[in-house]
Amino acid sequence: MQYLQLTYIVISSIFIFFLVFPFLKVLLSGLFIERVKVEGDVQELDYANVITAYRNANISKNLIQSLINQTHGRHHIYLVADNCDISDWDVEHEKLTVLNPQPPLNLKVKSIIHAVENFKRPHDYVVVFDADNIAHPKFLEQINWYANAGHRTIQGQRTAKNLDTTMACVDSLGEFYKNYVERYVSYLIGSSSVISGSGMAVETELYKTYLYSPEIEEGKQQWKKMLQEDKILQNHLLRLNERISYAWNAIVYDEKVTTADAVETQRSRWLYSYFQNLPNSLGLLFRGLTRFSWNQLLFGVITVSPPLFILLAISFLLGVVGLFIAPVVSLLMGIALLIFVGNIFLTLYLSKVPKQVWSALGGVPLFVFKQATALLKMRNPNKNFKHTEHNRDVSIDDLLKSSGE
Repeated sequence: MQYLQLTYIVISSIFIFFLVFPFLKVLLSGLFIERVKVEGDVQELDYANVITAYRNANISKNLIQSLINQTHGRHHIYLVADNCDISDWDVEHEKLTVLNPQPPLNLKVKSIIHAVENFKRPHDYVVVFDADNIAHPKFLEQINWYANAGHRTIQGQRTAKNLDTTMACVDSLGEFYKNYVERYVSYLIGSSSVISGSGMAVETELYKTYLYSPEIEEGKQQWKKMLQEDKILQNHLLRLNERISYAWNAIVYDEKVTTADAVETQRSRWLYSYFQNLPNSLGLLFRGLTRFSWNQLLFGVITVSPPLFILLAISFLLGVVGLFIAPVVSLLMGIALLIFVGNIFLTLYLSKVPKQVWSALGGVPLFVFKQATALLKMRNPNKNFKHTEHNRDVSIDDLLKSSGE
């Protein structure tokens, strides 16, 4: 019985830590003010905007238009239309290069490498976009400010371009939370922002060390079992102890899932990638401890933390079991759960989320259920992992008008 109690206390303590830790980070961030200082005149650096489109190049047209209309003028757009029929493609511009690799590459990182190998000129930074993204007119201008301040890796703020269904709103809710807690706050207190997967800018030569790293070479042979590109990138950067900054005002709009089935499809890939990446996260945590790196240590803790619905479900079960094993610990678990949930509402308030997101809270149980069923589809990635379809035709003008700009 004593061994059982000890085991329970140790496991519960770990989960209590992960429940309270985000709130402590938010409190600590209140002591910091972001200062992005540029010495001398701001240089107009050159950016390569790489768009990876798979099977549907047309969905990228709004993104291309938003990039053409950037307030920052020095950049070029590379659209990699992989496995796409572009026989009726009708968008032409001096800043646009359309690449249609043959045979098809069928892997996002291969598309990015293909773009880099076909650059029209040397670029200072590479910026990666998904085809469904749309860039705010001042996106590159904001990125350029951070780059001039010496930041080599900059993650922009990815936010929803569609809040037209309950699932899209709940999906957006999760991103608002992660943007604030795992990206903005982490960066403010001296560590690194978690990479979103798109809307990030990396110094070109640094980015090439990632593209031609052993992890990418190995991953290209694994097809759908490959660790997600964003996780390989952040692991690569953090092992070099590079700090990933977060540009709150560099906004890129991203299409959110609109149906419950799409939630299951998308989250099965994400959950698989989380468990697949755990050894890397633990390695970064260990590096941070042994090399006294706050950047690596905190980032390791953040990426080790379980997905929200798993964290809440296991914590709740531990709290119930604890009533019969260690009532005091069970009480602490209950308090920690309240702090965690309260912190979610606090961060949503601080993020000034749209009213549609607040009104969609009733859809959270279904969203969580579909994430749970996504766990069952992780066993055979090559069979079960499917490409998420994007079909929301929204222009940058529509988005700016809806936000009052």
